[in-house]
Amino acid sequence: MKKLLLILLCFPLLTLAQQTYVPDDNFEAYLEANGMGNGIANDDYVTTSNINAITTLNISTKAISDLTGIEDFTALTSLICWNNQLTSLDVSQNTALTSLDCQSNQLTNLDVSQNTVLTYLNCQSNQLTSIDVTHNTALTSLSCQLNQLASLDVTNNTALTFLNCRSNQLTNLDISQNTALTYLYCWNNQLTSLDVSQNTALTELDCSPNQLTSLDVRNGNNQNFSYFNVTNNPNLTCINVDDLTYSTNNWTNIDAQHYFSTNCSVPNSVQEIPQSISLYPNPTNENITISINNFNGNIQTEIYDLIGNRLQISNETTISLQDYARGIYLLKVAYGDKLQEVKVIKE
Repeated sequence: MKKLLLILLCFPLLTLAQQTYVPDDNFEAYLEANGMGNGIANDDYVTTSNINAITTLNISTKAISDLTGIEDFTALTSLICWNNQLTSLDVSQNTALTSLDCQSNQLTNLDVSQNTVLTYLNCQSNQLTSIDVTHNTALTSLSCQLNQLASLDVTNNTALTFLNCRSNQLTNLDISQNTALTYLYCWNNQLTSLDVSQNTALTELDCSPNQLTSLDVRNGNNQNFSYFNVTNNPNLTCINVDDLTYSTNNWTNIDAQHYFSTNCSVPNSVQEIPQSISLYPNPTNENITISINNFNGNIQTEIYDLIGNRLQISNETTISLQDYARGIYLLKVAYGDKLQEVKVIKE
């Protein structure tokens, strides 16, 4: 009897330690196995004092569907929870977070509005239809590709250096305030125009495929680009660039109808330029000579077949077509700040 009374008197002492509710069995099992539990398996609780000082938590690929309890990880700066079964994630209490990787889940909602010191966010490969990052002004890297985003506002994210928003449903993307941006991958969206002229640090750009009709790349930094891809934009013809010759010589990931100009607003398409190029003889069975009225400078000619394959680049005024089959070929002739398309018949 005395022993029973002693146990009952001591029992409240055993329950004094604050407990955190963790209903997900896989999440609780991980915490128990890594010294963050309360020593009792499958009771849906862990001891709060064992988790509230943790700064880094990696629980990727643990088949977790519910992260209830994460709110008591108040010192957490890095949370890695990718490749689980999460449909929602509440990190509003984790205000110290600087890095969040929650990719490859089934998230339909993600609220990071309270995570104002966040610098890295990877939420790719989820089911998000929207995400608000306007409060994350410290953000330097954002990967939100492979979601269902119809809009994305990054105008407040002036520290952003990396943005990957490919494979969404974006029709507009304003990056004029992201002057520190070095990498932009926005391919496989529905963008109709893109202006990167304010992004003077940009070195990589991939905006294929989209529905672009306007693209301005005149940022004063074109010669430092290491990657440029605008293929599969069938409605795009003229691309504004810093230097016509440099872009023509170095940027080959373009469609057959694309050409470069330092000012696309001036007449420089084949329909708008008065016919100033002469080809002779045309038709030809061997060589073709190019003559441009009132122009004596350097020219560059690209030869394409009618399905868009580029066959040759030449800086000569006389070009051999001897090795080509009979048919019609398209010549894109760049001279000065203009580019003109003419056709030649090979007999």
